[in-house]
Amino acid sequence: MDSLRNRFKVVIVTGIPGVGKTTVLSLAVKKSSEKGLKVKVVNFGSFMLETAIKEGLVNNRDEIRYLGMRKQLELQQMAARKIVEESEEELGEKDVLVVDTHAIVKTPLGYLPGLPKHVLDELKPDIIAVVEANPNDVYSRQTRDKMRMRSDFGDVRDIEKLMSYAREASFASAVHYASPVVVILNEENKIEEAADKITNILLML
Repeated sequence: MDSLRNRFKVVIVTGIPGVGKTTVLSLAVKKSSEKGLKVKVVNFGSFMLETAIKEGLVNNRDEIRYLGMRKQLELQQMAARKIVEESEEELGEKDVLVVDTHAIVKTPLGYLPGLPKHVLDELKPDIIAVVEANPNDVYSRQTRDKMRMRSDFGDVRDIEKLMSYAREASFASAVHYASPVVVILNEENKIEEAADKITNILLML
């Protein structure tokens, strides 16, 4: 069993940009911590960005998806390995590592899996949570977000399609480590409900 899981528990939380994933996750972690659970949260993209900037490849996070495919795969593996190495120093058997990431990434060449096997071989997730939202709400949030490059994400139909691809990719990734998949709907003005669902997952592992 040791080879199938890391010492600490791993929860991967995915969701396309604009579903409110990070906001829901932050609230869930706060609730879990208040109940005595030690949780370490990492943003997978931040680890990739740190390496890419050091190598002089990009200036911001959104530029990563325009890099060559082989370079993106390399950055993925390096990020996953570094996340686990850091977590091994901080977390024990009862603690939880939460990885905030994307199951699918839209690139100029096509849709890149965010959780390919070489990433899963490092993270070894106990469960994968997919956060979704109404496509119209997602479009509205993306339009309001001036800090990120969202112009190529398309209209509501494109968002709906990307969300479907992300869910399918999450289920496909889960096969490698027999990781259960849970889909969480983050409805407008109901963030507490979505956060409670993730909190229950963290506490039940």
